[in-house]
Amino acid sequence: MTRNSLNSSTLMHTKKALIVYGREECHLCQTMILALQDLQKQVSFDFQVIDIDADPELVALYGEKIPVLVSAANHQEICHYFLDFAALDDYLDKFR
Repeated sequence: MTRNSLNSSTLMHTKKALIVYGREECHLCQTMILALQDLQKQVSFDFQVIDIDADPELVALYGEKIPVLVSAANHQEICHYFLDFAALDDYLDKFR
């Protein structure tokens, strides 16, 4: 699964930082990651990908509701299954 080069402590202190919770073999997860990478060419934000299968608590929390895009700062859910560009734009507007 693709991972951002930022470490988690750096990411948590970046207001425009996001987390994608997903799974290694998840086509929806890969689609969301690619869409976020494309969007990074136009909008400044960072994101990290976390494989929920590495943590039983995350599996219990998210299960089949993946991918889930959340704020790294407060874990506010922005969208799940598909990248909701409007919801992400609304979230990022808070920092512009």
